Amino acid sequence: MARAIWSGSISFGLLNVPVKLYSAVARRGIALREIRESDSARIKHRRVAEGTDEEVPYEKIIKAFEISKDRYVPITKDELASLDPEKSRAIEVQDFVEIAEIDPIYFDSPYYLGPAEGAERAYSLLAEAMEESGKVAIARFVFRSKERLAAIRPGDGVLTLTTMRFADEVVPPSELDDVLPSEKPKVAKREVQMAEQLIDSLTRSFDPAAYRDEYREQLLAMIERKAAGEEVVVAPEGEEREATKAPDLMAALEQSIAAVQSKREGRATKKKPAKKRPATAKKATPKKRSGARAKSKSSK
Repeated sequence: MARAIWSGSISFGLLNVPVKLYSAVARRGIALREIRESDSARIKHRRVAEGTDEEVPYEKIIKAFEISKDRYVPITKDELASLDPEKSRAIEVQDFVEIAEIDPIYFDSPYYLGPAEGAERAYSLLAEAMEESGKVAIARFVFRSKERLAAIRPGDGVLTLTTMRFADEVVPPSELDDVLPSEKPKVAKREVQMAEQLIDSLTRSFDPAAYRDEYREQLLAMIERKAAGEEVVVAPEGEEREATKAPDLMAALEQSIAAVQSKREGRATKKKPAKKRPATAKKATPKKRSGARAKSKSSK
């Protein structure tokens, strides 16, 4: 059962809704340890002063900002603590906005918000009102000693909270001078239409379960085989590929569309059931036919 990792209240106007915060993501990474190959001894990393073999105790380590090579501005733990945001249990709503106005690049980590005990009615009221309005709440709150910007969204009677990046944390496209061409290249209308056709041919309803972490699955399978004593043969690395050349756009689009259509036709053929012969098509044996005739004559 999920456990709350934070508790507080959503605050906007004079309304306060006590809530609990739950993680909406279960990390599925595989933890690999560092060991010595010869005897499987665990590897430990020591904090050592540069240029010496002297290990430095944790309590003697402070943080610093490097202003130039080998020049630092030291900052103590007390100095850092004095800058911590005021501890608060309030998720303070600043504004309500349209979800379409938020570029997904600003979204960070997702969480669920559930009602605290006794706040179920107020929680349901807020969730239903937000769903009816179609708006998203932009809020601030202190989480893990840091002030966060967040978006609160309703869905199926549940509120979700997604932490957001501040504007100065997102790199604007205008700073990509060395990446983007100085002039926008001209694209033929026919090429755009072909690209749209390719997009349409690959369009489907979004199903999260259709996308799997194949690397993780392969790594788990390898671990299971090795744990069972099976020898794993590593395939030799192929030659490094040369940089991909710019394709002939029209030819690439036409080939892509043809490949997608061929793949779909292949799936349709596999799914198409074999035709069954109708019952009337079965021929009776001579004996059965003659018997049937005899019975028919006798009935007359």
